[in-house]
Amino acid sequence: MAIVIRDGVPLAPFTTLDLGGPARHFAEADDAAAVAEALRWAEARKLPVAILGGGSNLVVSDAGFDGLVVRIVTRGKRFDPATGEVTAAAGEPWDQLVAEAVGRGLGGIECLSGIPGLVGATPIQNVGAYGQEVAQTIRAVRVLERGTWQTRELAPADCGFGYRDSAFKRDPERFVVLAVTFALRPGAGPSLRYRELAESLAGRPAPTLGDARAAVLGLRAGKSMLVAAGDPNRRSAGSFFMNPILDARQADEVAARAGAEGAGDEGNRMPRWPLGDGRIKLSAGWLIERAGVAKGMRRGPVGVSSAHALALVHHGGGTTAELMALAREIREAVRTRFGVTLVPEPTFVGVDWNLASG
Repeated sequence: MAIVIRDGVPLAPFTTLDLGGPARHFAEADDAAAVAEALRWAEARKLPVAILGGGSNLVVSDAGFDGLVVRIVTRGKRFDPATGEVTAAAGEPWDQLVAEAVGRGLGGIECLSGIPGLVGATPIQNVGAYGQEVAQTIRAVRVLERGTWQTRELAPADCGFGYRDSAFKRDPERFVVLAVTFALRPGAGPSLRYRELAESLAGRPAPTLGDARAAVLGLRAGKSMLVAAGDPNRRSAGSFFMNPILDARQADEVAARAGAEGAGDEGNRMPRWPLGDGRIKLSAGWLIERAGVAKGMRRGPVGVSSAHALALVHHGGGTTAELMALAREIREAVRTRFGVTLVPEPTFVGVDWNLASG
């Protein structure tokens, strides 16, 4: 066997939350053949499989995972300076790819700077921030189809991209992402559609891609959304809840409830972003704070980030059950106050994604 199967490997060190129990079996795969071999090994033993990348958007049960965890460690990237196409293996660190693209003058992912994790996770989550999402630039996703063991190239239309969503996320047992090709723009200027980012660069007459990357990193650092040693909020999975998307009538009802409770005055108006199809995206962080959940709130070893209400943090010595109890508390506070049920963003391993149990 080219792969090495290890037993009882703790998973917490592979997650940015530093939570979770052990994997019954664990293997690292450094190429497509190793991925296939690991999956076949598990199939022969009728074991479930969990794919592990950077662990930055992952919540693992305290009991761990009673199957095979395959950690993707594939590397390699290729740039075409003429066309702007970039192909990177699933195991490449995402922010390193962004930094190199910006350094080469390739626009399209500069606003996604500072996001932890690996390239292979980006199409699964349709990663987005500051007015960009990877679906806007993905040209193709190379996958291994489980069961047929065929390697396929999927076009964007085959990926079913949505807001923080994709066909990969909805059907996680069908494909394993092996590599992603992005169609970037040589010589392009930065995307400044997001107001906070645009305002941070307002003093620059002609901001560059590098300026935008530096500004995004600064904004993320101010919200403790970088994995930085010494930051008391560093053990998190980033934004724990997705921004809710409602129809216009529902959004108006939420705004009315906010106003009735004194939270809708002119200086504190509910943020809302029309999506162009009649739906409205609201700010989950705004709703959480107006539901009475303060930044820095603690529940023993877990709590809310002191810098951003959307991030739940582990201060050390805690459990996944405690984190999920806090998530349920926040979800219920928002639902009670505004009638909106927040949907969690991370991937859950051995944990009820509906927050019904820890």
